[in-house]
Order: sequence, then C-alpha cells, then structure tokens
Amino acid sequence: MTLAPLLAAPVIIQLHVLAALTSLAAGLTVLALRKGTARHRFIGWVFVVAMAMTATSSAFITSNGRYSAIHLLSLLTAVNLPYAVIMRRRGNIVAHRSAMLWLFAGLVVAGAFTLVPGRLMNKLTFGSATAAIR
Repeated sequence: MTLAPLLAAPVIIQLHVLAALTSLAAGLTVLALRKGTARHRFIGWVFVVAMAMTATSSAFITSNGRYSAIHLLSLLTAVNLPYAVIMRRRGNIVAHRSAMLWLFAGLVVAGAFTLVPGRLMNKLTFGSATAAIR
C-alpha cells in the first residue's frame, strides 16, 4: 500500500477520497451503535455531511471530460440524503433507516468500483501488486 498515487492526484480527488472514507467510517460506526442516542445522531450528521461532500466533489471528477455511470449514484445521493433527513425529522424512522441503508450500500458499491485495476484506489490499495499479476 502506498499513498503516492493519492498525494499526486488533484486536490479535488484527495478531498473526494477523504470524504468517502469518512462516510464509510461514520456509516460503519452508526450501523454498530445503538440507534436514537446522541452519539448516533452526531455520527449520523458526520455521515450526512461527508456523503454530501463525496457526492458534490464527484461532479468535478471526470474521465476525459465525461461522466461515468457511477455518477448516477451521486445524483441518487443528492436526492436520498435530504429525504433521509426529512423522514427522520418527520418521525418516519422506517423510511429514514431504509434511505440511510441504501445510501450506505451505494457508497460501498461505488467504493468497490474504485478498486478496479487501473483506477487510483486500486493503485493506492494494492500498489504494484496488480502490475505483477498482469
């Protein structure tokens, strides 16, 4: 594992990775916590802000000036994130839970696609190990 590819990447990508990893950590933590506590709410807000940053920053990351299908998850996040918050404020815990779980699942799916050989996170995670496999 090496940080060199990330440190060499543009700042927007560094911000995107930081926000995504924060979302992942906060999401896993919230899943493990007892629901409805002050800690759950605080870390939940960390998740919401980090997910918003992840989705927003992705709008500035393209491949040869083109968006990929994975950007559709960012659009879904932009819709589902406020929906999840509104549902909680209205007391609809079932809808809130469902929306948040789908948001977390989308994050995990998007993260899995970043591990494809040739992508930055693959280089960051596996270093030159994948080059030896090819």
